[in-house]
Amino acid sequence: MSTLTLAIPSKGRLMDASAARLEKAGYGIERLGSERGYRGRLTGADEIEIAFLSASEIAQNLRDGKIDLGITGEDLLREKIAPDDPSTELLVRLGFGPANVVVAVPQCWLDVGSMADLDEVSESFYGRHGRRLRAATKYHNLTRRFFAEKGVTGYRIVESLGATEGAPAAGIAEIIVDITTTGSTLAANHLKILDDGVILKSTAVLAGRSEAAADPRVAALKAALAAVVDA
Repeated sequence: MSTLTLAIPSKGRLMDASAARLEKAGYGIERLGSERGYRGRLTGADEIEIAFLSASEIAQNLRDGKIDLGITGEDLLREKIAPDDPSTELLVRLGFGPANVVVAVPQCWLDVGSMADLDEVSESFYGRHGRRLRAATKYHNLTRRFFAEKGVTGYRIVESLGATEGAPAAGIAEIIVDITTTGSTLAANHLKILDDGVILKSTAVLAGRSEAAADPRVAALKAALAAVVDA
C-alpha cells in the first residue's frame, strides 16, 4: 500500500482547528523529529504522512500534484483550482474557519448596489478618467471568474500586498475583492458589500487529488470527518 500525504496548516487557528477536528474523528497527529518539524504521520490510519504547510501552499501543492490530500480554506482552494478542474475534489466541508469572499465598494457610491450597477459605473468611469476601475485583491482568479459571470469587464486588477480594505482610502484602487467574516472591518473603512457581491462562502475543507479519492483510507477519513462536522 503506497503512502499518502495529507497536508494541514502549519500554524495558527487553522492548524489548531484541523487537529481538533481530526482528533474528534478518531485520528491523531504525531510529529516526526522536533516539535517544530514539518513532517508527521496520521495516527489511526495506515500509511498517511502529514506535511505541515501554509494554507496557501496546501492549495498550490494540491494543484501541482505534490500532495494527495489537504486541509485549507475553500477560498484558497478555489483561487488556485477552478471548481470544474477534474484533478481535485472537494471531499468535506469541515465547518470551521467561515468567511466570505466579497466585492466591496465605497459607501458613498449610493447608486451602486449590485454588480450590474458596477458595470454601468465602470463605463462612465472610463469615460471620465480614461482608465478602468481598479480592483484591489489577492484573489485574481476568483475575481476574474466572478466578474466574467456577471458581465463586468471595465476593470483591472491591482495586486493587494497589505490590508486590502485600505486600498480605496489610499487611492490605490476604487473597489476591492477581499475576505470578511463580520463585515466590520469593511464598514470601518467606509466600504459596503454589493447585494449580489458574495463570490464565495468559504470554510475550511478537506480536498484531495482525484486519483486518491477512491482510496479506502481516504474514504474512511472523509466519512469520519463528515460524521463529526455537526456533532
